[in-house]
Amino acid sequence: MKVLKFGGTSVANAANIQRVKSIVENTKSDRVFVVVSALGGITDLLMEALNRASKNDKGYAQVLEAIEKRHLETVKALFPPQAQSAILGKVKTDLNALESMVEGALMIGEITPGLSDKVVSHGELLSSFIIAEFLKKDGLDAIFKDSRELIVTDETHGRATVYFNETQKNCKDFFNGTSQKIVVLPGFIAASKSGKITTLGRGGSDYTAAILAGALDAEVLEIWTDVSGMFTANPKLVKQAKCIEHISFEEAMELSHFGAKVLYAPTIQPVLAKAIPIHIKNTFAPEDTGTLISKNQNSGGKTVKGISHVGNITLLSLEGPGMVGIPGISKRFFETLFLENISVVLITQASSEHSICVGISDIDAEKAEKAVNDAFELEISAKRIKPAIVESDLAIIALVGDNMKNHQGLSGKMFSALGKNNVNIRAIAQGASERNISAVIGKEDVKKALNTLHEAFFEEQVKQLNLFIIGVGNVGSRLLQQLQQQKKYLKKELKLNVRVIGLSNSSKMVFDEDGLDLRQWTELLDHGQHADPNLFFKAIKKLNYRNSILVDNTASESVANSYGDFLKESISVVTCNKIACSSDYAHYSKLKQLSKEYNAPFLFETNVGAGLPIIDTLKHLIASGDKVHKIQAVLSGSLNFVFNNFSSDVTFHDIVKKAQEGGYTEPDPKIDLSGIDVMRKILILARESGYQLDIDDIENESFLPEESLRTSSNDEFFASLKRYESHFQNIYQQATSKKCRLKYVAQFEDGKARVGLQHIPEGHDFYNLEGSDNIVLFYTDRYIDQPLIIKGAGAGADVTASGIFADIVRIGNF
Repeated sequence: MKVLKFGGTSVANAANIQRVKSIVENTKSDRVFVVVSALGGITDLLMEALNRASKNDKGYAQVLEAIEKRHLETVKALFPPQAQSAILGKVKTDLNALESMVEGALMIGEITPGLSDKVVSHGELLSSFIIAEFLKKDGLDAIFKDSRELIVTDETHGRATVYFNETQKNCKDFFNGTSQKIVVLPGFIAASKSGKITTLGRGGSDYTAAILAGALDAEVLEIWTDVSGMFTANPKLVKQAKCIEHISFEEAMELSHFGAKVLYAPTIQPVLAKAIPIHIKNTFAPEDTGTLISKNQNSGGKTVKGISHVGNITLLSLEGPGMVGIPGISKRFFETLFLENISVVLITQASSEHSICVGISDIDAEKAEKAVNDAFELEISAKRIKPAIVESDLAIIALVGDNMKNHQGLSGKMFSALGKNNVNIRAIAQGASERNISAVIGKEDVKKALNTLHEAFFEEQVKQLNLFIIGVGNVGSRLLQQLQQQKKYLKKELKLNVRVIGLSNSSKMVFDEDGLDLRQWTELLDHGQHADPNLFFKAIKKLNYRNSILVDNTASESVANSYGDFLKESISVVTCNKIACSSDYAHYSKLKQLSKEYNAPFLFETNVGAGLPIIDTLKHLIASGDKVHKIQAVLSGSLNFVFNNFSSDVTFHDIVKKAQEGGYTEPDPKIDLSGIDVMRKILILARESGYQLDIDDIENESFLPEESLRTSSNDEFFASLKRYESHFQNIYQQATSKKCRLKYVAQFEDGKARVGLQHIPEGHDFYNLEGSDNIVLFYTDRYIDQPLIIKGAGAGADVTASGIFADIVRIGNF
């Protein structure tokens, strides 16, 4: 014998009821008891009609009309015209009785508990009658049975207490006295010994089904709903959530207590003692496995079975020195809440007895605060205890699993994962059974926390990185191409799932919470909204994704100045933009400090040497205890490209133009040729070596004419290069006459730095530096006479993009 319960969405309309019939018809059992809820949404409409009538709002009549229309349309869709008359007659009779009851609320101007139960009971009575008649019409051996004739309760309306002895006897007598294979019953409703209609409260239809299953020793209780079982997390918030195929009663109760809405925890009680399994199935996907809830066999499996949460939580704290060592404080505190009918969701108490903290629903916060302050008025006035402290807009997240007690380090793993994403924890509780670990967090962090924990405990260490990219020019477009090309490799080999969530250039920006399709990013961006840096930041902050990374591919000062705002939100920053790290030392230092404080990496490998591992190597030297004394370097790939290709046969203007078009220079080539770019790079290397230096401390021996330096646009700048061609040819001839090559060299030594064009003789480390290559020589405690040399391509969109790509991967591996 099986008990099947179908929720409101499962019986919301004629099409869904057809599905229910198919499921019942194909159930393999000698007897099937079918418990049904009201048609989806009808209970809410019944309460709305009643509330409106009690307030003399004539709109209640329209609500009743909507209720009538739903039921009549369902009947007409399920039955042929010749079979509708008797059924419609019964439905209309019940609806007329309902109207009279609602009008009673209109006349007395209030809602009594008894009247409320009578009105809302009509939802289940109507749906169960219609469904029973439909099953019979299609030739199934079915009968309708009114649950009020079986389930006996006290006369507490709205949440009646069941008398199990009488109820079990009624159920067994009925079972033994009827022969029909299928029995359809209304859920949620019952009756007192005197025959008064009562209801079973929240989850009442599940409770009805569990009561019947327990009374009749059913082989299984099947709960059919609109999801395919209990999930490892809320699938609406965690898209990677998976169905839990098997879970214990205790685990199911914990998950239900902490917000898993598929099952209401008290409904488990009638079947728990008899170890009757509960199978949660999907009416709309009956072939799905679903979740089987049964007695825990301690058979191993996943340590953590699920992650759940409860929203709209307030923390209520009582603390003060007057609590220490005083017996009865806790009793008075909890008794006060009990007398106000306030349910406590979570409890934590300091071992010093200096404070007690509980989690309660937001709606009870004001009442609880007043009650506690009144109860401890004497101690508060004497300043032995502080007034109750109330913190709202919180939520509880919980890890649940029977096997958690046998595994060490779960709490550490949980809190470490949350900490890395800057999810602030306000309170912690762990049950003595060690079946759950709960933490109170801000409600705005719920989605991020659930996804972070799900990734840590269920996703085989595949880490999701969420990128927000500003700048899609030469470097940005190459980066997007590389990300698309390497997506599968990253996931398979490095366990990194990299998604571009937001994209912006100077005119447009676009977001996709599921990740932009990088195969068509140009079209998506073209149809995006107007670019606004402030809105871009607000959008990232609102999304509040774990492992969020801002990628700045621009040379924008305003973008660079915003890094601090991102870091404070635990959003990592990867940038090839040198402005922030070469700004005044206090700002640079502040960004580094924010990165540590908010656990948000700030990486800028491409600031020096594009894709070359210069900064990374320098960091390893410093971390291992080495000390840098001297740096010599050719740090401008663009200047190296220019002077390697400049000769008496080609104009300086043409070579610079070629460098710009090839992506070797900044969009404004004057930044490179003026030496400011090299100054920034040597400044960054000096700072990363541990020296405090500012850009004004660097000596710059510029080779550009003063007029070229004063130009305000690229057109003016290039025009000036043409005018001063003889000046540049003279520089070239001077080097050639000495059999030297021209190199723009940066040097740091004895705490001082300078940059400028130098004549490099044959045999020097810099002499044979070709193309746009960079070279850096580090002289340290360990590399005294023979420097550590890093050499390679130091400019170009592809290598710069690959350097940014490497920084993104570094963050993924943190």
